[in-house]
Amino acid sequence: MASSTLPETSQNYRQTIRELSERLVEAQRPIRILDAIKWDAGVQRAFFDKGCRELPPVDRRYYEERALPFDPVAKRQELHDIERSILRKLGQFNPVGVILRRMSREYRVVVRLLESRGLPEFAAYSQQLYGSAGDVFHAGDPTLADLGDMMSEALTNIAQSPALNHEEKSISGEEAVVILQERLSAAFPDPQRPIRVMLSDNIVSDAAAGADYLKIRREARFTLRDLRLLEVHEGWVHLGTTLNGQAQPVCTFLSKGPPSATVTQEGLAIVMEVLAFASHPNRLRRVTNRIRGVRLAEEGANFLEVFEFFRSQGDSAEDAYANAVRLFRGSTPQGGPFTKDLSYSKGFILVYNFLRLAVRKGRLERIPLLFCGKTTLEDIGVFAQLAEEGVLAAPRYVPSPFADLNALCAWMCYSNFLNRLDLNRAEADFASLL
Repeated sequence: MASSTLPETSQNYRQTIRELSERLVEAQRPIRILDAIKWDAGVQRAFFDKGCRELPPVDRRYYEERALPFDPVAKRQELHDIERSILRKLGQFNPVGVILRRMSREYRVVVRLLESRGLPEFAAYSQQLYGSAGDVFHAGDPTLADLGDMMSEALTNIAQSPALNHEEKSISGEEAVVILQERLSAAFPDPQRPIRVMLSDNIVSDAAAGADYLKIRREARFTLRDLRLLEVHEGWVHLGTTLNGQAQPVCTFLSKGPPSATVTQEGLAIVMEVLAFASHPNRLRRVTNRIRGVRLAEEGANFLEVFEFFRSQGDSAEDAYANAVRLFRGSTPQGGPFTKDLSYSKGFILVYNFLRLAVRKGRLERIPLLFCGKTTLEDIGVFAQLAEEGVLAAPRYVPSPFADLNALCAWMCYSNFLNRLDLNRAEADFASLL
């Protein structure tokens, strides 16, 4: 359909979308969830000084002493005003307007989340934004917690196999920076927007991607397999979708993602790990154990109990602490969990099923739209329409497993067929082989 026949694709329309997008991007700029809820190094020292036998010293006052970099009341009003402007300028049913209004409302919930740091309401807002371990995809389906249990059983069997090679984490943070800098510079060869890889002392995870940089935790140690995973997950997906979103000439809101986009983005990153053969059983064990940890915390377990759960799964005391902190940051050691870590598995299932169905229905042109920016899966239909109208730019950076869809299609065609087979019957057929 030619864009000239669509009055909505006029220059004024495009300019209106861009102006509203820019207002929303600017409004959310000081809202940094992970920075606002993190526990500092002093909490960790205190926990280990007590022999890991007492709850970390974090309460409501701890967060009050770490003020937010914005006025929550004023920020919520600003986001409300933006939503009203979107409605006035784009109307109730305009597809882009629906997305922008939903994002405005979601950011207001994020502000509520941060206002409630250290309070019981924090966990409820977290569930509203990221979901709960008790969520299902369809009525009667297993819950996310059930998925964690099922995956854990399979991974336990795998861990006992002598066929898997154990790799020592012999690569330092400094060495990791050099290796990843070379790889990501090759993946994103834009001299105007070079990717920077740097050491950091202020992140909980081993690595974290920003707008045009990747931070590596100074004290972390890695294997080559770990670095490949970071290249694929943090680089190809998180940095790639950020750069593609920043390059959008009209839909600049795709340069930033609210929590609903986090589910899609983390799920896409896990899918990419699998397709690029970068994942491994220990990685999946970490992801699924975090689901199980969230469930424990939602059922009333405190920080010490969740810490001991991770220890029972073979984590070192330092790793168990880091994993438990991920689930209690923003809350208190006896409060409910921060449920963001559900996004990885929840998003994987949603994105993988989208890929299977897109291949089954022959809608291959919609698959690369996942990389247009910080997309949310439920908006792909709208993005397809915007791409046809010329309002949405095609992604510049598309990882190799998606750049040529031939192999992906073959994989998904078999996946659609294999999903219909009864694995229990296959187990009986292969009993003599296994």
